[in-house]
Amino acid sequence: MTSLPDRRRSAITWIVIGLAVALAMVATLLTISLLSKLPTGTGPTATSSGGASATSGPSATQGASASASSTPDQHTAPAWVATGSMIEARQGHTATLLRDGKVLVTGGRGQEGTSAELYDPRSGAWTATGNMIQGRTDHTATLLRDGKVLVAGGLPSEGIVLASAELYDPSSGTWTATGNMVTPRDGPTATLLPDGRVLVTGGADNCCEGGELASAELYDPSRGSWTATAGMAEARLFHTATLLLDGRVLVAGSGPYLLASAELYDPGSGSWTATGSMVLAR
Repeated sequence: MTSLPDRRRSAITWIVIGLAVALAMVATLLTISLLSKLPTGTGPTATSSGGASATSGPSATQGASASASSTPDQHTAPAWVATGSMIEARQGHTATLLRDGKVLVTGGRGQEGTSAELYDPRSGAWTATGNMIQGRTDHTATLLRDGKVLVAGGLPSEGIVLASAELYDPSSGTWTATGNMVTPRDGPTATLLPDGRVLVTGGADNCCEGGELASAELYDPSRGSWTATAGMAEARLFHTATLLLDGRVLVAGSGPYLLASAELYDPGSGSWTATGSMVLAR
């Protein structure tokens, strides 16, 4: 028969075992609860592979692919590289980007003031195209909405300022005459307006000193004709003209007499307003 002390010891032992089991269960439940509340990617396993996790996933894969397939140009400093030379040496010519990506270069002082050529950026080569009707230097060249190029004014070899204008058709490589400007102009600017017309400003009407013009005119491609518009506040030659996002045109500076002033042309009203002057005369 078991003695009383032995039974007491046995009961105490079972109580201790029960408490130990209960504490183990509570600890297990608390651990599970805490782990469930941790953010994804934490914990011993995620931490041990943190370096791999940081660089894995779709974004990292795309970055690695892009880096592997990138060209050396993306990692080198900006630089100039030589390309094919023009067929003729030129000064005072124009260069116009065409819709097919080629560049049309026209006129200028050279062997032939009437010649024109095309640059192909894919091959880096130049090829001759149709000659202009009239030799020109210091003229304007404007890409129109229909893809043709309007060339106007300038100075021919004989020194008489031109009012004539002509159109280049890239599809045929040929030139056709269009309406003459209201005023002969050497060194004007030409700006394609949002409505498709071309604004021509300033220039000079003779080849000698003086003769700078404040006048301006508009070319209408649908009619092939020119009409006068309001003149600028100041006469300008070899100035700049920039189409702004609101459709107005900013004209600034002049030469040979330097100007710091600038003014704005509003195609809607056909009028000019003064704007702030540049810091330096240019």
